[in-house]
Amino acid sequence: MKTSRPMLACLALLVSPLCIATDPSFLLTATSKDFDAYFPGQLANGYFSTMTDVRGTGGNLAYMVAFMDYAKGDVSRPAAIPGWNEIDYSTGPSQAGQFWLNQVDITTSRFQNYQQTLDMYNGVLTTHYRYVDGKKSTDIEVTTFVSQASPHLAVNQLSITPDFDGTVDLSFALNPWAPHKPRFPLAEMTGDQMQEAVAANNLKLQPIPPATPDRAPLWYHGDTHVLNAGGDTRALTLWLDGKAEQGATMAEAVAVALPQGVRASAIKLYKDDYRVALNIQMDVHKGTTYTFTKYVAVSRDSWGGDAKQDLTLATNARTAGFDRVLADHQHAWHTLWQSDITIDGDPKAQQIVHSDLYYLISNSTPDTAWPIGACGLTPGYTGHIFWDSDSWVFPALLLLHPERAKSLVMFRASTLTQAQQRASKRGWRGAMYPWEADPDNGSSQTPHFAWILDEREIHVNADIAIAQWQYYLATHDRDWLVHHGWPVIKAVADFWASRAIYVPAKQRYEIQHVTSVDEDYNDVPNDTFTNASARKALDIATQAAAVVGDKSDPHWAVVAKGLYIPYDNADSHHLDFDPSVAHDIDSWGGSSLPMLSYPSLDVPMNADVRRRDYAYAIAPIERSHRDPNSMGLAPMSIAAATAGDARDASEWFERNVTANVLKAPFNVRTETATNNTGYFATASGGLIQNIVYGFTGLRIEEQGLQQAYPPVLPSQWSSFTLKHIRFRNQFYDITVKRDAQGNASLTRTLL
Repeated sequence: MKTSRPMLACLALLVSPLCIATDPSFLLTATSKDFDAYFPGQLANGYFSTMTDVRGTGGNLAYMVAFMDYAKGDVSRPAAIPGWNEIDYSTGPSQAGQFWLNQVDITTSRFQNYQQTLDMYNGVLTTHYRYVDGKKSTDIEVTTFVSQASPHLAVNQLSITPDFDGTVDLSFALNPWAPHKPRFPLAEMTGDQMQEAVAANNLKLQPIPPATPDRAPLWYHGDTHVLNAGGDTRALTLWLDGKAEQGATMAEAVAVALPQGVRASAIKLYKDDYRVALNIQMDVHKGTTYTFTKYVAVSRDSWGGDAKQDLTLATNARTAGFDRVLADHQHAWHTLWQSDITIDGDPKAQQIVHSDLYYLISNSTPDTAWPIGACGLTPGYTGHIFWDSDSWVFPALLLLHPERAKSLVMFRASTLTQAQQRASKRGWRGAMYPWEADPDNGSSQTPHFAWILDEREIHVNADIAIAQWQYYLATHDRDWLVHHGWPVIKAVADFWASRAIYVPAKQRYEIQHVTSVDEDYNDVPNDTFTNASARKALDIATQAAAVVGDKSDPHWAVVAKGLYIPYDNADSHHLDFDPSVAHDIDSWGGSSLPMLSYPSLDVPMNADVRRRDYAYAIAPIERSHRDPNSMGLAPMSIAAATAGDARDASEWFERNVTANVLKAPFNVRTETATNNTGYFATASGGLIQNIVYGFTGLRIEEQGLQQAYPPVLPSQWSSFTLKHIRFRNQFYDITVKRDAQGNASLTRTLL
């Protein structure tokens, strides 16, 4: 009898707290062959995170949602919270000295029979190896997770099985981080000054293998000051209260569980500026397994309480026990995976889809107003919010996890006042959202050397309004639209109506002095993607006004109808921008025309023009010396699908699968093959959109979830299914498979 994946998981839970029957497409495994090229994975629940490390016990950098440092002269940046997962271990003194697991070099002679597995279905990292310390060896097993069921909680559990009798030492720590040095005043420095400062500090902007990104000298973590910290050796607890530099407060607490029936021979509290720890000494016997569990609770201002309350959470979790906390966490992940994309016939693509979904889920929160940075809960792109959140990540989550997509549009609604103030200062009406927004307060945080993007790459405003409307269309939540979406849509429409300029000689409206979506062109008139997006935002405002029963501004429709969209009449295709601008740079984007087919924008045009647009767009890419980055690959596949070129759509998608933008061993997606800018949620969202909208041909429209284009099925796939998607409070499975004639066909099943 064939058993479903969820049933297998449930059966496994009856045997062991860890699901031993996980579908292989959810498993990513590291071995000793990965030691030299290990790119850390991520464990997170949207609210806080930690990075993985080879040992499984290291004190790793950790971050909390929208918890930002606001140092003078700098842009805001994610403040690294004290590392919470460290458990250190020593076999005791020897003639050569005393060595600790987390300090020794990682070699195959010290770390034998090594395997580390990220189980994405259960949201658990397990690490196994034999640790060799001179003449003593210890079998190590570590289990780590950040709870999806109780979002303030995380657990790290260490089991040791020594091959000797003796006394061992363990240390359970919270690790504050020293302020990063040097710290650059990026809010004030020009590009030349920034380059000079990097060089003067003997730093480089190039990536350092295997995992340091190219802009690490700029994208370092912010600072969390520990205000108070302590512990209780009898209760086996630790706690601390902290505060980000000129930012919000936070807290952490730990409750340690010793092996059942075992007493420690000594317990000491250790505390200095960089470590707060319970140091434990105990006697062990050869061949006996001893299991230690570290329960962690984390909170921040506006999400939870102080260290005292966190301590209650951690000790309550210890009382409930590891098996209960783990089972609740796994059940929460299993519920999330009811909404899935399953592929029949391509195991590699299936695993990649699961890893992209895993990172998107891990970095998003349900039913909040917190967005997702371009690199999730990491300091990549300094944790700031770009149009990526609205146009790349939001649509990918909308049908699969609408409660998480909602948080992204709510962020824009909650920061509308900031955007209105920015527009007013520049003499525009409505709202002008920042190019780089702070994830907590929505303020503009674009580095000074990139100020031109903040002023001119204004398509972000249309992207935001379109996302608001897409959320309404997918949910038909009129109450949400009235109170949250409509104010944003209206304010953005007012901005475009005032920003567009009427040119009497040409009898049309133009938008001048903008940065194209292909950012190498930073001062062009009439960028096609910008103008087309602005037109849609204006049309949306008129439609939304009718839904909420408000009056629309007649000028919106006038500007929308008269807005110039550059077009080559001789060759009958769109242009990237005004024909007065030479399109002659070998840029990373090549052409932005594929973005016109992106699902939420989907500029109306006839099939012949769509095919000519696609042919025009791929020509500079084929001539270019650059490979499209992982952000550039997504729209190419969708553009090919909408143009009716199923083979190209499949090939572009395959490049997303085979390109070296997925770093071993945990499929961390980077921005490009070489820059190491990882956890790149933008491209993960793009890949998921390839399937959800590109290969299905579905679009979210007023009439419903419409079949706008024929479906596409890559040649090596037998079928694929969007499982348990939600649209207007109904659940569906949507399957694309081949019919009797060999053509791709789509079916919907109402659940």
